[in-house]
Amino acid sequence: MSTTQNPPRQMMFQLSLRRRGISDQAVLRAMEEIPRDMFVEAADRAHAYRDSALGIACGQTISQPFVVAYMTEQLQLQQNHRVLEIGTGSGYQAAILSRLCGHVLTIERYRTLADRARARLAELGCDNVEVTLGDGFDVPADAGNFDRIIVTAAMEQIPDALAQRLKPGGVLIAPVGPHQGTQTLVRLVRTDAGFERKQLVDVRFVPALPGIAREL
Repeated sequence: MSTTQNPPRQMMFQLSLRRRGISDQAVLRAMEEIPRDMFVEAADRAHAYRDSALGIACGQTISQPFVVAYMTEQLQLQQNHRVLEIGTGSGYQAAILSRLCGHVLTIERYRTLADRARARLAELGCDNVEVTLGDGFDVPADAGNFDRIIVTAAMEQIPDALAQRLKPGGVLIAPVGPHQGTQTLVRLVRTDAGFERKQLVDVRFVPALPGIAREL
C-alpha cells in the first residue's frame, strides 16, 4: 500500500506544480489524489514527490510530476473522452488520466511493466483503465478511434497511422525527436482541414520502440 504523505510534502508537491504553471484545477486534484509513491521502486519511495524522473523496471522511467501534469493539462480532457496511451510504464500517467476521462486504453511492450501497472491500477480502483501488452506502433484496428492520444516515450516522428486514430477535433501529445538527446513535446489537433501542429516544451524520454519486448 501507499505510504501516507505528510502535509508539508503534499503541500510542496502541489506548490511546485502551481509555480511551474499548472493551473487546471482538475489536473491538480488528480495529481493530489493519486499516490505517486505506489508507482516508484521501493528504494525510491522517499523521493517519489520530488520533481524528477525516476528509474523503474525494464530500463524505463516514471516521468517527473511536472511533465505528467503538463502533458495531461495540454490534452484538455473531458469526462466522456476515450484516451489511448502509448507506453504504460509504471501506470502513473494512466492513473492520472483515469480521474479525468471516461476510458483509458494503455499499451505497454514489456510484460513485467504491464502486469505490475495492471495490479497497481486495480488496487487504486482505476476501473476505467485497460492495460494491454502490445506494440504502440501497431494499435489493433478493432480498438477504434480516440478523443485523445498521449505518447509517453520518444518518437523520431509521429506515425501517420497513429495520428489517423484521432477522432475529429481530437488531440495527440507526443515527445518527438532523436532517441539519444532532447525531444520536443508536440501537440497535434485534428481539424477538418487536416492536422494543426504546435511545438510546446523540450523534454527527455526513453525511446519508443516497435514490437513487443521478447524478455521482461
